[in-house]
Amino acid sequence: MAFRKFIKSVLLGIPIGVTFLDCVGYVARVDGISMQPALNPDASQTDYVFLSRWAVRTCNVDRGDIVSLISPKDPTQKIIKRIVGLQGDVVSTLGYKHEIVRIPEGHCWVEGDHTGHSLDSNTFGPVAQGLLTARATFIVWPPERWRRLQTELPRRRRPIQIAKSASYYSQ
Repeated sequence: MAFRKFIKSVLLGIPIGVTFLDCVGYVARVDGISMQPALNPDASQTDYVFLSRWAVRTCNVDRGDIVSLISPKDPTQKIIKRIVGLQGDVVSTLGYKHEIVRIPEGHCWVEGDHTGHSLDSNTFGPVAQGLLTARATFIVWPPERWRRLQTELPRRRRPIQIAKSASYYSQ
């Protein structure tokens, strides 16, 4: 009798868990120094963040948000970066093949906070919005760093010109 109850619980729990992970979000480890000081400020500690799939699914991301995306260079790898510009914005680049770039429709510009130590849009250019997988909303580990991640964009990295029309992600 107890075994049947256990099997029923497992058969019900697995689909619910998979649906939650696929639609709502999950916790992920942040490796590397590209997002310092916002994430992993101390090389001896690793941050874990809650990644909200719901935010990307409902197109609820904006300039300054930290997002997870599939790397345009290696589709088997996920990276975490900050959105600097959305479609239609004009951004100044840091070492990209053009000094100034207007972000095409359906794309965004992402950068790591630790300039010079990040593989980001300054290397591979504008990123298709379809590569975004989730938005980082909270640091959940270690406990002394528990906090909500703020949507903030350093003054030096703000777009030169913000698109006049409503962007895909601001709707």
